[in-house]
Amino acid sequence: MATATKKDSSLMDELLANSPEVFSPRPGDFVTGKIASVLKSMILVDLGGGATGIISGRETCDSSGTTDELKEGDSVSAYVIDDEDKNGLVVLSLRKASQEKTWNKFVEAFESNESISVTPTEANKGGLLIDVDGIKGFIPVSQLAPLHYPRVNGADSAEILKRLQDLVGKKFLVRVINVDYDSNKLILSEKAAQEGARQKALGGLKVGEKIKGKISGLVKFGIFIAFDGLEGLVHISEIAWGHVKDPSEYGKLGDEIEVLVIGIEGDKISLSMKKLTPDPWVDAVQKYKIGDKVSGEVTRLTPFGVFVKLEDEINGLIHISELAPEGVEDISQLVNAGDKIDAKIVSIDPEEHRIGLSVNALTGSAEREAERSALTTGSDSASVKTAKKKAPAKKKKEEASTEEAPETKEK
Repeated sequence: MATATKKDSSLMDELLANSPEVFSPRPGDFVTGKIASVLKSMILVDLGGGATGIISGRETCDSSGTTDELKEGDSVSAYVIDDEDKNGLVVLSLRKASQEKTWNKFVEAFESNESISVTPTEANKGGLLIDVDGIKGFIPVSQLAPLHYPRVNGADSAEILKRLQDLVGKKFLVRVINVDYDSNKLILSEKAAQEGARQKALGGLKVGEKIKGKISGLVKFGIFIAFDGLEGLVHISEIAWGHVKDPSEYGKLGDEIEVLVIGIEGDKISLSMKKLTPDPWVDAVQKYKIGDKVSGEVTRLTPFGVFVKLEDEINGLIHISELAPEGVEDISQLVNAGDKIDAKIVSIDPEEHRIGLSVNALTGSAEREAERSALTTGSDSASVKTAKKKAPAKKKKEEASTEEAPETKEK
């Protein structure tokens, strides 16, 4: 029987010392190797130590499009799914490797309170959904920044969903505000990502300042404007000097617009469009006088009277008691919107931007004219009979003012 010589033993030791270490990857490991071959549906990876890995099927796809850039000789990192398939190859995944990296990136952002960029892939009525390499994220509607918040009249769910669907595919800068480690799910906030800039902008904002922003919401009571991470409201009464029926007639979502800051109360910012334009009532006070006969177009019928357009943004009110000498129960029996009508000016209130009109005054008696003159000029020389009538007339004016308030001064 042959025996190993000392020389043979030394040679064996040398061979073992110079031979590559046997590589035994386990599922869950991250490994790095060199691309040995790129085929149509698979990639072979030389892992060293006599081991070869295979990446095939959906495991070749990740959010970074790594496969599109790979060529023979390139280095690549992958996740081990199985240590050996039926052909003795180590089963690898680029998808899982990317997923693990993505998850770690989100967790690190959460722990460091850093912002991160994401792109929504889907929307539902509650918010926007994110899917990156199988990692699920959600941006609730309440966590959207002002420019993207879907302000919709009547909270119409169908319209809200439509507005949210328009945001799918756009990049969002967000912060991770909650992590569910068990299910690999995240809650994200665009609003939180802008909080620092928002507070800085709010601290520097001053009443009387002109700003430029974008229309972020059109509702029945006004127009929302987003700027510098902030959002302010142009109330319907601040859109134009004249009567505004529909705010959507003054712009559309996304339009850039210049406005004036007229109030700041905490986070509530009040804006004005009309105060950046000349007040037509300054000229109206000079142009119109009590007793003038005027003509105009009926624009609105209300329970308390008729509004008449005298010129652009200048309207007058014919109280119901001033439409006909015999009184009126149904205004629409006398006049309709769009009709031309003649009347006489019986009062002017420049501070409240109101002109009182009367049809009765066109044919009224001298006594009635004297009464109106006393009421509108504050004369103390009116007769006892006129003074007695003063209270009801004043009441009529207050009724008109009170009735109009909900429509023109809604907050």
